[in-house]
Amino acid sequence: MWKDTFKRRMFEFGKEAPEERGIPFSIKIRVIGGCFHREHSPRAYEIIDKYLSALSKSDCYFRFEEHESGPEILVYLALASGGITLTASIINLIVAVLKARSEGISKGDRPHESLEIIIRRIQKNGEFIEEKIMRIGNTDLIDKEKIKKELKKSARKEMDERDDKT
Repeated sequence: MWKDTFKRRMFEFGKEAPEERGIPFSIKIRVIGGCFHREHSPRAYEIIDKYLSALSKSDCYFRFEEHESGPEILVYLALASGGITLTASIINLIVAVLKARSEGISKGDRPHESLEIIIRRIQKNGEFIEEKIMRIGNTDLIDKEKIKKELKKSARKEMDERDDKT
């Protein structure tokens, strides 16, 4: 079952870095229908690969995972002064993936279905949490500030629920 695979992936990612980095989350960019991987979106992945190779991991710790349904970014969300910190590098990576998809489609990549940005996490009790925070069509304007706001809002809500359960 894919949830078991996800749990293992998050567990392994969680072991890779000290706990003071924050709480491991998955930010999934999932295509509504069809596929969004190298085979069907080679032009988009050329752009994504260039962006990833130029990205310095020194200011954030993440893992980029490729899946048939779209990429996933495993990242730590840090709690700082009662708020949630999501590095600019991660926001920029999400925007870069979305723009690469759009640009890839304009250069011939298929399919053309919309993307969803989904935040997922495994609670300490093993409960799976998933929230679709945004849907973006291939011709929609990519609003970096809106993406940042929605990600933080979702993460804050999840963190509040986590605090209530402990």
